[in-house]
Amino acid sequence: MNPAVGIAAVAAVSVATAVIGFFGLRISRTTGDFYVASRTVPPWWNASAIGGEYLSAASFLGVAGLILLSGTDALWYPVGYTAGYLMLLLFVAAPLRRSGAYTIPDFTEARLESRAVRRVTSVAVVIVGWLYIVPQLHGAALTIRTTTGLPAWTGSTAVVVVVCLTVVAGGMRSITFVQAFQYWLKLTALAVPLIFILLVLADDGSPALEAAATNPGGAGPASPYQSISLLVALLFGTLGLPHVLVRFYTNPDGHSARRTTLIVLGLLSVFYLFPTAYGLAGRLFAPDLARTGQADALVLLLPGRLVGGPAGELLSALVVAGAFAAFLSTTSGLVVSLAGVISQDVLGGSVRGFRVAALVSITVPLGLALMTDSLALAGSVGLVFAFTASTICPVLLLGIWWRGLTDAGAIAGMVTGGLLCGGAMVAGTVLGVAGTPPWLAQPAAWTVPAAFTVMVLTSRATSSRVPRTITRVMTRLHTPERPLATER
Repeated sequence: MNPAVGIAAVAAVSVATAVIGFFGLRISRTTGDFYVASRTVPPWWNASAIGGEYLSAASFLGVAGLILLSGTDALWYPVGYTAGYLMLLLFVAAPLRRSGAYTIPDFTEARLESRAVRRVTSVAVVIVGWLYIVPQLHGAALTIRTTTGLPAWTGSTAVVVVVCLTVVAGGMRSITFVQAFQYWLKLTALAVPLIFILLVLADDGSPALEAAATNPGGAGPASPYQSISLLVALLFGTLGLPHVLVRFYTNPDGHSARRTTLIVLGLLSVFYLFPTAYGLAGRLFAPDLARTGQADALVLLLPGRLVGGPAGELLSALVVAGAFAAFLSTTSGLVVSLAGVISQDVLGGSVRGFRVAALVSITVPLGLALMTDSLALAGSVGLVFAFTASTICPVLLLGIWWRGLTDAGAIAGMVTGGLLCGGAMVAGTVLGVAGTPPWLAQPAAWTVPAAFTVMVLTSRATSSRVPRTITRVMTRLHTPERPLATER
């Protein structure tokens, strides 16, 4: 691919993001605009924005790369990502919106009447956010290095600069416009080149005969434990992603939050058809990428290989633009959710505090990304889901549906899940991919039950600490539409 074409594609999506973000700035005037877009985002617009921020580097590049490497075993990723939203629809979306809180720590403090729970939840949210931002910056580095030949750090830095401009300028109101635009850009960036690839193959079937004899190799089949553990991580991890959950606070009411989630399910189902198709095409026509460690670059390279010529260059540029949009939209959502938590807990909850917190939220993961090498993108994000499923998810589910949860139980469960899953992640990093046993490589199957068990047992042992207002609180969570926490 011509480096100039790649640079032009990145510049175009960056400028479009900045322009749309500054349009949002014109109508971001209040604290409510910055934190939750004044709770006025309609379902279709909000669903597009959720799709924009949820479909990250792991979805745009990593799913196809894993299918290239692992074949049908990797199909659990798109299935799990999408099915997790069904669980959101059933168990979390409407009650969380009715809570009236701005952030997850707001909810846990109001539900359990404990500042200590709020502090532990805030730490968990920040850790999850930082862990999730790092793969986005790795993806940007990979894209820039592969398509332009520029140093990898320029990709990570470009994402940070654009995200800072849009988030600091207009907060949630601004990035809502940006992320909705970026979902449809990402869908177009995958769909249009794939259509051209199919047309080219339909005209000349001979490449398929040559490629059918080639096997990309890669990892062996996953064990039943690994598949089950991955599904647990993806299903339960989705329920605790801070940048996704904060989106439900932008809906006008619980009914619109449920409708938003239903629309998102449709948008995700359509989107994941395309990375899956790229992965299957890659196993036929680009198996060498698996052997050379370039599996995550499959989506970027395949249009140029199979279409070629000026048309291939243009299609590759479109894919690069979509990939960069994926990094920008997910990182923006994460920075907004982290900035809301840090600002309210440390900096007083003002607009100025939000802006300072946004800069802090993006600077730390940038340092981590520059100091580390990229793993397989979808695999690394899967570990973040496992950590989220072991910490934030249990306190949300039990807080919404179980009257017996106490502050001591919530803290004990989150700390247990965080230490167990975090320890497994560190051990896996030390041992390396080849030397890590499956129960450490995919820890969710035992860390998530452990977190829930400790949370329940500790709550039962401290049942006297159940808040006296529990009946009123649970009624407000499950009947429309009075706020639980004071809206600021």
